Amino acid sequence: MIEKIKKALQEELEAKLKELFKEEILVTIEEPKKAGQGDISVPVFSIVKTVKKPLPEISLLVKALIEQGKNAKFIQSISSIGGFINITLKKRVFSLAVLDDFQTRQANYGAWDFGKGQVVCIDYSSPNIAKPFSIGHLRSTIIGHSLGNLLEKCGYKVVRINHLGDFGTQFGKIIYAYLNFGSEELVKENPIEELVKLYVEFHELAKEHPEMEDAAREIFKELELNNPKYVKLWQWFRDESLKDYMQIYKLLNVDFDTYDGEAFYNDKMQPVIDELKAKGLLKLDEGAMIVDLGKDIPPALIQKSDGSTLYITRDLAALFYRKNTYHFDKALYVVGNEQKLHFEQLRQVIDKMGYPYKEEIVHINFGLVLQDGKKMSTRKGKIVKLGDVLNEAILLSKQYIEDKNPDLENKDEIARKIGVSAIVFNDLKNYRVNDFEFNLEDMVNFFGQTGPYLQYTSVRINSILSEEDFVFDKVVSSEWFDVDYVFDIVKEISLYQGIIRKSVEEYSPSVLAKYLLNLASLFNSFYGKEKILVADTLEKNTKLHLLTMVKNVLNDGMLLLGMQLIDRM
Repeated sequence: MIEKIKKALQEELEAKLKELFKEEILVTIEEPKKAGQGDISVPVFSIVKTVKKPLPEISLLVKALIEQGKNAKFIQSISSIGGFINITLKKRVFSLAVLDDFQTRQANYGAWDFGKGQVVCIDYSSPNIAKPFSIGHLRSTIIGHSLGNLLEKCGYKVVRINHLGDFGTQFGKIIYAYLNFGSEELVKENPIEELVKLYVEFHELAKEHPEMEDAAREIFKELELNNPKYVKLWQWFRDESLKDYMQIYKLLNVDFDTYDGEAFYNDKMQPVIDELKAKGLLKLDEGAMIVDLGKDIPPALIQKSDGSTLYITRDLAALFYRKNTYHFDKALYVVGNEQKLHFEQLRQVIDKMGYPYKEEIVHINFGLVLQDGKKMSTRKGKIVKLGDVLNEAILLSKQYIEDKNPDLENKDEIARKIGVSAIVFNDLKNYRVNDFEFNLEDMVNFFGQTGPYLQYTSVRINSILSEEDFVFDKVVSSEWFDVDYVFDIVKEISLYQGIIRKSVEEYSPSVLAKYLLNLASLFNSFYGKEKILVADTLEKNTKLHLLTMVKNVLNDGMLLLGMQLIDRM
């Protein structure tokens, strides 16, 4: 509802100012910078700059236009502070409008349609086959999945792509190792563990026998040329890896529309190279083929001197395939900060090739997962497996349940949902570009800024609502919304749609995560001050209206983040 008011106010002011000054004037509507300065704020600096009139004069004009406008029924008072016009809303009128809006939309509350008719391809997770699914792939998987949900909430058609790392010179090394000192029996028994051992062993032996590196490169070159012997082994390694990864995706409740990885584009790269040649963009540099991107950015290496291709060659082929297949309006890549240069090179090459969708390619970058201030990718030389971390979180959740509610039914299922959601939320509450410290016990905590705290709040509300046969109706006590801590919740609920939009525009699930924490905190503070199931029917129904709205928004937000809901704990 507050978004409707803000939009209507913006359109009305822009129309009236254009009529008065005979030029286009952009008006910004925002929230006041400080608490206690109202509910909506209109900065007038940009208007002053455009019309070249004194600030006091424009402030008075804007204030008068708002007072005479269509939204006047919602306005309690208007004040001018510096270069801002701050509006305080009538609590009762606004609250009833929010309740009506919520009743009308309910399951669709918070949704937008600005993405309708548009397609977004989102590339995320992308683990390397023949290696365990490590903690290093946690962020891409979780951020990508949540962004996909948020984009769908805004009307976009989302194509979820898991661009598996299933090609490259490392497979020449693994195949060499398997053929020379591997065991079919051991690989069948424990595929991922054994393939990692073979890869490590190859590198150890190659220190003393550098000719092994040449042999591995030759095997990979043959693999690129579809040598059936090597392709069969590669396919086996890929299939076994996917079986392992699917267990993780099932735990996380994550899925994809396609698992086409790097290998899928093996036969689609030569046309890209040919096109680059035809357009005069390829240059020979010490035997390798490059695209010169100017002084400010290193050249894009397209083909090595031995004829083998690189990541950017495959990414170009993948981009063209996705454009031709899905006709995307945006192509998002959820990949770490360290790949910033790679994606800028990709954008620049596309631009040089004459294609008009450079700006449609967006790198959604993110920071590292740290433990004790260090990158959490290895522990005593071993990969930290995401599956192990998830299982540990589930175990901690189970212990909490055993301590607090040992007779709870379906303890294992509930513990799984709590533990997994704790890890998901802890990641997403952090602004994605920043590194964050990984502390499992802090994550699986039912108090503080955690996923279990949100789930606990939802369960608490569910417990109250289960005691009453409540359905939305018009019977509410409007006077009750004059209470500040009640109105604060209503106002927070009204912000939900704007939060969804901001999360999408900034590609930042942390915006939504922090909002949910604030909503839960407001509710729990309210719950400590108010008895809900009172004798007076009018008062009780009003409170149940509010609880239902809080629960629905919390649950919807948690699902958008990729968390899992529980009814009891």
